[in-house]
Amino acid sequence: MKKSIPFFLLLAGSIYSFSACTSSSSTDYRQQLKTVLDHSPRADSLRSLLHQTPRDEQKAMAYLIAWMPQEDRDTMSLDLLKENVEYACRARAEFSWTKTLPDSIFLNEVLPYAVVDETRDSWRKDFYHRFASRVAQCADMRAAIDTINRIIPEVVGVEYNTLREKTNQSPSESIRQGMASCTGLSILLVDAFRSVGIPARFAGTAAWHDNRGNHSWTEVWIDGAWFSTEYYRPPALDKIWFMADAGKSVSGDHTHGIYAASFKPTGDWFPMVWNEQSRDVHGVDVSKRYRDIYAESTKTIMEQGTHTNVTFMMFRDKQHTSDSGDRVKANVDVFCNGMQVGGGSTAGPLQDMNDALNFLLEKGHSYTFSYENSQGEKTLVEVFVGNDPITVKGYMQ
Repeated sequence: MKKSIPFFLLLAGSIYSFSACTSSSSTDYRQQLKTVLDHSPRADSLRSLLHQTPRDEQKAMAYLIAWMPQEDRDTMSLDLLKENVEYACRARAEFSWTKTLPDSIFLNEVLPYAVVDETRDSWRKDFYHRFASRVAQCADMRAAIDTINRIIPEVVGVEYNTLREKTNQSPSESIRQGMASCTGLSILLVDAFRSVGIPARFAGTAAWHDNRGNHSWTEVWIDGAWFSTEYYRPPALDKIWFMADAGKSVSGDHTHGIYAASFKPTGDWFPMVWNEQSRDVHGVDVSKRYRDIYAESTKTIMEQGTHTNVTFMMFRDKQHTSDSGDRVKANVDVFCNGMQVGGGSTAGPLQDMNDALNFLLEKGHSYTFSYENSQGEKTLVEVFVGNDPITVKGYMQ
């Protein structure tokens, strides 16, 4: 029997081909792997793991070891790492959309065992068995994405709930509780996509342009481009409810910009509001893409005439609605048929009277504007949007 040569012994220069798990050679991490193996306190264990890894999985294993955070490299269960590589490569061998992925995408957007800084779980085998049969008949990646989007709440049994134990929950932590924040839900969705070979990554902002809050969501890669989606949301990609806010993001600003997480170093970092001092998760500034999408979508709907402008203004009470000083700054969310379609912050007393919260809403639908009054009670204002622009008023008392 011919013996396979371990990948880590080939670092000196020869190009190794792994047809089952990776389709072309990618050498940018080989020097990093050599450095790691020369200096890691677990170098012998890592070399043994590489030696024991099946030949068609060795490149994937080498990539993870090369770029994994030092804490993971020094302490993470090697059995977990082995299982992760095995099932990631299994997905690449099984699903047509994964077979054709460039190595750079498979290695960095499908293979990683973690999304951000969550607890390192053995989630991939579990998720493969939960989702693989559900997408087996899908004709292409987009159909598989649509399927995962539609079924994930039922399959994992997790709902959004602010009572969750922590923000950055791992899959097992969220499933155990049956609840998660938008961060935990996004981690679940990224992992569900990756379990069936769909490239996915975590995205978010530390704060919207008006500082009224933060948000996290998911991006998927299709044919060379990234698209946004969310847990709970219908399968229409890049139709997220917060696009008006995302369209005002600021490039290069780790507070008001939009970033996507990366396993491999990028020269930048991902801002985590639950761990503000950390620079441990690599990031990519994607703010411009969201600004461009919003500008183009706004232009399109204005040309089509399907939407109209709705202005929302918040005042102290019904007797004080004429002067700028009567206005109150408040956070407002907009819903249609139970789904959030927008949100924003109203202008306060020191802002110009022409400075108001505006929404472009589709005509012919009823909308609910939700805010908290001065007693902290949720207040709802129902309006029907017809052909003409309207102004909606809210009152704090």
